[in-house]
Amino acid sequence: MNATLSAGPPAAAASPTSSSSAPCPAVPAAVRVTMALSGALLAGVLTSFGQAVPALSSVANSAGPWFLVAVALCIGAGVRAGRFALPLAMALGVVLLELMHVGYWATTNLRGYPDFLSLTNPWVLLGIPAGLLAGAVAVFVRSRDARWRAGAFGVTAAILIGEGVRALLQVVATTGPVTWVVEIVVGVLLLAVGVGTARSSVGRAVALGTAVVGTVGVLGAYLLLGG
Repeated sequence: MNATLSAGPPAAAASPTSSSSAPCPAVPAAVRVTMALSGALLAGVLTSFGQAVPALSSVANSAGPWFLVAVALCIGAGVRAGRFALPLAMALGVVLLELMHVGYWATTNLRGYPDFLSLTNPWVLLGIPAGLLAGAVAVFVRSRDARWRAGAFGVTAAILIGEGVRALLQVVATTGPVTWVVEIVVGVLLLAVGVGTARSSVGRAVALGTAVVGTVGVLGAYLLLGG
């Protein structure tokens, strides 16, 4: 008796359409926040070393880049629109800026240069309102409402332009103008983005208004600190 053997397709052969790449798992919120906190400390460490590099000393002595870093870290921490997103992001912004101070203070002292960190330090005090603003910007810059986005861009532009103008008026003789001109240009570009993406006259007015009022506020804050 003859047996007929039928050979099917090899078991190891895979159909090209059956293989699909698995989606990348989301990073847990605790990990994102931890990375943001670590990034803040690292920013403070790099600031201390940057002050020793002639080409970076002016940037390392300016507050605008720290604000941008705080906003970026807040966004990286995963702030989203929601009921508690704004207060949580604002609180995180304060923590991030103060951790930058801690990183800078620790590194500067370890490098052999005395530095003091106290609650009466003007920069530590300014870290509170600046951190609140950074957290708010991180939320509103991703808002679906173009008016809130415009305001976020306007506030960020104001901080950069205000500091740049103040430096050109008061410290340019010792630092040179390049850093501050670049900072002003970046601020103007951010304002242009805010105005260009507003898509309404109200949004454009919000962007311009927050930029003008904020610039005056930043200049006033520097004068209050004694220049």
